[in-house]
Amino acid sequence: MRVRREGLRLVHDYARLMKDHWERQAQNWLRWARTPGFDAYWRYSPIFFDEIVPSPGHATLEIGCGEGRVTRDLKALGHDVVAIDTSPTLLAAARELDPVGDYREASAEELPFANGAFDLVVAYNSLMDVDDMPKAVGEASRVLQPEGRFAICVTHPLADAGRFQGTEPDAPFLIEGSYLGSSRFEGTFTRDSLTMEFSGWTYDLEHYSQAFQAAGLLIERLCEPADPSGEASHWKRIPTFLFIRCLKPS
Repeated sequence: MRVRREGLRLVHDYARLMKDHWERQAQNWLRWARTPGFDAYWRYSPIFFDEIVPSPGHATLEIGCGEGRVTRDLKALGHDVVAIDTSPTLLAAARELDPVGDYREASAEELPFANGAFDLVVAYNSLMDVDDMPKAVGEASRVLQPEGRFAICVTHPLADAGRFQGTEPDAPFLIEGSYLGSSRFEGTFTRDSLTMEFSGWTYDLEHYSQAFQAAGLLIERLCEPADPSGEASHWKRIPTFLFIRCLKPS
């Protein structure tokens, strides 16, 4: 019992730290995400919407909406969206650009919605930022109706596992530790005077697959898009992101 209590306390502490992290980084993230063309979302999200996201149905949920750019793009495609996040500052920023949008403060691990309330759940680069990924996947499945879809983007597990040994397009890619398993990730990135601190988890493909299986979800579509820009890039050799669409069978 002591080990279990300590484990539960550790999960709770990580959850609090993650919520505090995104609240502390909210202003940095607003500058990062809302600078046109700045980060990879501007290049990769059109592929995600074309290849992974199904046509609009009756109700869509976005998990981890942040400042709202995915929700705004989903709404532009005709989706009726409810969006959740744990950061009050980012939710307020989302409402400023989308005053009629439905943005709610909630945890991915404890979704405040009825079973089968949605026919689509979207998690764009948020499953790495929750502290109980399998539980979040289980909650996404719970609120999906039968034949509903779960559309996911995560940092590719291979990209998380190593790093390029230079900026040249043909630079070697080195994995110094292990690709297998899961681990905490912390990193600070600065580019063009913008700085952002990221914190979350890395998982191998098996961890994601096991979470989907435990939640009763079937992998329906999987994409590993190369860098879509016309520039030479080592990300044309190793994918930056992994796109997955899961089906909740009848």
